[in-house]
Amino acid sequence: MDYKKSKAPTNTVTHNLMDFCEETGNIYESVVIMSKRANQIASQMKEDLSKKLKEFASTSDNLEETFENREQIEISRYYEKLPKPTLIAADEFLRGRVYYRNPAKEKEKIGQASL
Repeated sequence: MDYKKSKAPTNTVTHNLMDFCEETGNIYESVVIMSKRANQIASQMKEDLSKKLKEFASTSDNLEETFENREQIEISRYYEKLPKPTLIAADEFLRGRVYYRNPAKEKEKIGQASL
């Protein structure tokens, strides 16, 4: 899912803890899934922002030539206003839009099926 189109809240929202364990049955597993997804989103956001800001990078490092670029400031403000990666990941998880798998549980199921 594209983080720019996310409808996650931009501020913290109190959720019922049991909402997070419905899908996995384990709150800790849910937290790990959301944290890994948040890391993916954060790295994607950082990469996109770096690409956009590189366009405005100057080739010389002279203090006298440093100036404010209006477009650069607008891009930075846009990214500051986006929801934080943790909020996006939690929203995606609660809506069931995160794909995950647990290899340990898959091995366990295979072992039980062969008995």
